[in-house]
Amino acid sequence: MRHFLCILLLLSGLLPARAAQAAESATASATATATATVASTPSAASEPAPFGSNLFQGNFSQARAGDSREIGAGDRLVLRLWGGRAFDGVLTVDDAGQIELPELGAFPVAGMSQAQLLDSVRSKLNAAGDAETQIYVALLDGRPVSLFVTGFVPRPGRYSGAPTDTVLAYLDRAGGIDPRRGSFRNIRLLRGGKETARFDLYPFLLRGELPQVRLQDGDTLVVGERGVMVTAAGEARNIARFEFRPGEAVGAGLIALADPQARASHVSLVGTRNGAPYNLYLQMREFRTLRLADGDRAQFLADTPGDTIMVEAEGAIRGASRFPLKRNARLAEVRNYIAVDPERANLQGLYIKRRSVAARQKQAIDDALRRLEASAATATSVTAEGAQIRSHEAEMISKFAEKARDVQPEGIVVVGSGGKLADIALEDGDVIVIPEKSDVVLVSGEVMMPQAIVWSKDRALKEYVRGAGGYTNRADPGNVLLVRPGGEIFRASDADVEPGDQILVLPGVDSKNMQVVKDMSQILYQIAVAAKVAIGIY
Repeated sequence: MRHFLCILLLLSGLLPARAAQAAESATASATATATATVASTPSAASEPAPFGSNLFQGNFSQARAGDSREIGAGDRLVLRLWGGRAFDGVLTVDDAGQIELPELGAFPVAGMSQAQLLDSVRSKLNAAGDAETQIYVALLDGRPVSLFVTGFVPRPGRYSGAPTDTVLAYLDRAGGIDPRRGSFRNIRLLRGGKETARFDLYPFLLRGELPQVRLQDGDTLVVGERGVMVTAAGEARNIARFEFRPGEAVGAGLIALADPQARASHVSLVGTRNGAPYNLYLQMREFRTLRLADGDRAQFLADTPGDTIMVEAEGAIRGASRFPLKRNARLAEVRNYIAVDPERANLQGLYIKRRSVAARQKQAIDDALRRLEASAATATSVTAEGAQIRSHEAEMISKFAEKARDVQPEGIVVVGSGGKLADIALEDGDVIVIPEKSDVVLVSGEVMMPQAIVWSKDRALKEYVRGAGGYTNRADPGNVLLVRPGGEIFRASDADVEPGDQILVLPGVDSKNMQVVKDMSQILYQIAVAAKVAIGIY
């Protein structure tokens, strides 16, 4: 017997990119020797990398020094002028990246090297008519500083660099952010034991924005533990695991980060809530306000009307219960990916509840009831006694029809026979039911005390009926049905009672009108097949 694993769109032809990402890394079909169910979430090895994990590859760690280092805000410059003009002092680059030359005014120097700065000062003096002035300029803060880098980094320790190096350079030297536990959005700078700055690397990753902070010797960079992580997959430009700061894990935030394709219209969300599997399939506008949890996986889908169907699973299953599939997907294509409880699941008893079949069953019952009522209404009698009998039957039929119309068929499609499952095409709204294994037999219908009785291979049908108190005075002992867990129905005289069966005793029809007996018996059987119940005549 085949073991049923996790189903998530592993179907050929349904937007290949979507199928590959929505499959949740489902493993190949398992055999009856499997002893555990594969979880509906993919393995860590198949998950997308955290957003920004490619940031630290050594490109920031090479500190530029000497004449090649760029001048930045806060740098101090030693400037000496002699010859035509005299000056000897220290100038500080302001927040606007400028220095103020005495009598010559301010001009920008940020981003220049020392060599470029020398040329720029010379040009400024030439423009003022001081071409004979000699110039010396140098960075006063050229010596390196040492920082401690700790927290969730691969190589915590003390690292040296220039005071104008960014936090990216020091993080790079420490190996970047630990991809399993480190946070890209919670990095603190401590100075003298107090927090002086906090960094979020997502604005830099998305827009190149990073606060400029002048580092000092003895500072400490602390990488915090990662926050809520949510995976984005499917029809999105950024397929990755995204981190959220506290209170910000909502669908709109993931949409902003993942940047779904214009054709994406729906989201399939798989996760865990309160220790139980959690699955939703909803439109993009509904997803925007949805609160997300750590470990969620959001699959963005281009669910064009007519291209996909929604199928559910229930019964002895684990994991997701609602699945978008390719239209006309077949049962054999998907049944090996439903996660089940191997100790509880009756895999041979699998059946399908289908809305279109339920509608046809309901229509067939209503049509039969109309014919029965029409037959009763047009019946004639030649005697007063016969008229009284016809009136009594018409009243009985009216009450029976009223109860019968309240029956809601389940639309069961029997797909198993002889231990084999038929490979049928699925329809939108189908419910794949995997019943639980059972060691009892349910006795219902026209018995005195409907109840469940433990199955025994040595117990005959009449003993089960006797265990339920025997037949009522309205029962038809010759019209007893056996309903298998998979929906198959047999007359009790044609099959043996098996574990999990339902014994359904139908009522007898008390009438001298053979057509009424025939019509009502047919309707009783239709209801038993459609809803697994036996309604009373009176």
